[in-house]
Amino acid sequence: MSEIAKPKKRSYIRLKLGKACYGMLRKVLWLRMNRIFASAFQQEKLPFSYFSHRTILLRRLKDVDMWLQHNKITNLKIAVKRLNGLIIRPGEVFSYWYLIGKPSKRKGYVDGMILENGKFRAGTGGGLCQLSNLIFWMTIHTPLTVIERHRHGYDVFPDSNRTQPFGSGATCFYPHGDLMIQNNTQDTYQLLVSVGDKFLEGEWRVSSKPVYKFKVMERNHRMKSEPWGGYTRHNELYQQKFDLRGNLIEEKLIIKNSAIMMYSPLLEEASN
Repeated sequence: MSEIAKPKKRSYIRLKLGKACYGMLRKVLWLRMNRIFASAFQQEKLPFSYFSHRTILLRRLKDVDMWLQHNKITNLKIAVKRLNGLIIRPGEVFSYWYLIGKPSKRKGYVDGMILENGKFRAGTGGGLCQLSNLIFWMTIHTPLTVIERHRHGYDVFPDSNRTQPFGSGATCFYPHGDLMIQNNTQDTYQLLVSVGDKFLEGEWRVSSKPVYKFKVMERNHRMKSEPWGGYTRHNELYQQKFDLRGNLIEEKLIIKNSAIMMYSPLLEEASN
């Protein structure tokens, strides 16, 4: 695998200008794509479930105060109201941030945990990545097509009771770090998301009975010592497509992950 360059420190002004520039370009893109964005909602569930998943809400992370986790739940409850019941017709595109909008205190969002440049801090709307992670993981178990997905360039926390492969989520940062999903099938899909007592819960439902099942496999997981003194982590995720009899029809590479580790590889080995 190729080397990852040592991260560069950028000035505060350069970071602010970069965010402003990318933010403007994103809003131009939204204007251009406005006609194909999914925007209809339906309370009644579509007849068939394609894939469902849930993730625990309160998870203890090294050096992270639990009040940030509790505030995250507040933020998630606000965000799911903008997504739950969304209908995606053939040809339409789901845009995470286009639907949720900018998280602000005026909308009721509070400080939660935000990952930035390999560190965590408190920020308005923090914790919404758990929702984008859930939606992405469910999506790669369906025929829907992910057309935009981002991942942190840093691996901040060692694995602890991990149930999904490394790099199987989709980070989000408003407005240009979006998650976009296109429906290139002949069926209509419906997104259901909710905040339960212990779990963030999600489901993709569909208008026709599914004829395929999907499985995600991790391969070529590796931790590597870089020449500049740090460690990096790499893997590949493959999507397998099966018919209802369990016969493998297709396998394709969907993700190559590379990230700078912010902890010792020995901690990862100990946790496993």
